[in-house]
Amino acid sequence: MLSGRRVAPGDRVIKVDHAGEHGAICIYRAQILLARLTAPAIVAELTEFRTHEERHRSLFGAELARRGCRRCRSYWLCGLGGYALGFLTGLCGSKAIAATTAAVEQVVLRHLQQQIDDLRDSDPAAVAVISSIVDDERLHHDASVRRLEGSSRWLRTITPIVAAATEAVIWLGMHL
Repeated sequence: MLSGRRVAPGDRVIKVDHAGEHGAICIYRAQILLARLTAPAIVAELTEFRTHEERHRSLFGAELARRGCRRCRSYWLCGLGGYALGFLTGLCGSKAIAATTAAVEQVVLRHLQQQIDDLRDSDPAAVAVISSIVDDERLHHDASVRRLEGSSRWLRTITPIVAAATEAVIWLGMHL
């Protein structure tokens, strides 16, 4: 409940997804900054992924405006946390960057599908905007997994930490 009024489930989901996209942009910003030194071969791909996330954030922002909703209270927290995560993994190079993207997107894809399933009968506008980003998120995941072939160390190290942090941020956004 915000300001004494109950927030519709679709509104809440769009708010959290908007904040999550902001966090993803910040992850990529920091990774791009450091990848110029630690993994220059993937800067173009990271820049493309960031562009996708900027488009996603705009889509969710437009849907929030259409609904007359403010952004999620966790918006700036997502940005700050995303930048910190991107900075740390960017320091470690291309495999750490790829493992981070794979872990985040694995959680995000599962949540997006759950949101679509939950809202299918009650909020077709939310389902449409959520569905419009799934292919990009899957592309980010799959490209990152391919980059990790033969590198199980990064997957074992980063995946559980990043996946748990991503789940926590989503939970926090849904409950703020």
